[in-house]
Amino acid sequence: MSRGPTPFARGRAAAGRTQLPARVRVKVCGVTRPQDAVAIEAAGADAVGVIFAAGSRRRVDVARAAEVLAPLGPFVARVGVFVSPTPEEVLAAVDALRLHAVQLHGELAAGDDASWAALRERVALIRAVAWSPQLDLDALARSGADAVLVDGPRAGSGRPFDWAGAGNLRRLTNWVLAGGLEPGNVAQAIARLAPPAVDVASGVESEPGIKDAGRLAAFMAAVRGAEAGFADDPPHHGPAGGAA
Repeated sequence: MSRGPTPFARGRAAAGRTQLPARVRVKVCGVTRPQDAVAIEAAGADAVGVIFAAGSRRRVDVARAAEVLAPLGPFVARVGVFVSPTPEEVLAAVDALRLHAVQLHGELAAGDDASWAALRERVALIRAVAWSPQLDLDALARSGADAVLVDGPRAGSGRPFDWAGAGNLRRLTNWVLAGGLEPGNVAQAIARLAPPAVDVASGVESEPGIKDAGRLAAFMAAVRGAEAGFADDPPHHGPAGGAA
């Protein structure tokens, strides 16, 4: 079971939501320095992500991740990000770092359904997918993940996908909007898609892996401002949950 806060409600990602979130949760990903983790918590973010994927400019090993996450208090979720991992690899990081959630990209090891199910009893599972107009929301809802993270066509590119054509994402319950978010566009993204959570990395950096306190504060202010806009001018929904 999860040992502390998670950035999302436990339970399956599912299709069918039409209501707006009362509060948009924020995950700051690709954190490589303890001082940045402290700044992220102080800014009011809900989760800190550390990346274990080979080839990422923000990659850390387990030992460095322990240093990065050590200053965090008990009310900020620790999320490990993996690409095509084995269950054993993920479990080792969960145990070493007391992770609250794991974010899984790429292909998962075949034949390990029982291992993945056992892992889900320990932590929340976030399944990352690339946005496409052909994305099957019903299949995502059957994936068994606690939440789905929808990224751009290439994860980590820092480029947003076409939000105008993605209104059907409103039908998902537990999902995270990622891909090219930054202080200047996150309010627009929230107003258009009403995601329960957003994920940011390069949008709050001065250089890869180095978070910028000013951009972080501006990002959080933009998210909170967008939340206030829900009450002032709630968007209208079509029959499938998309904006009419």
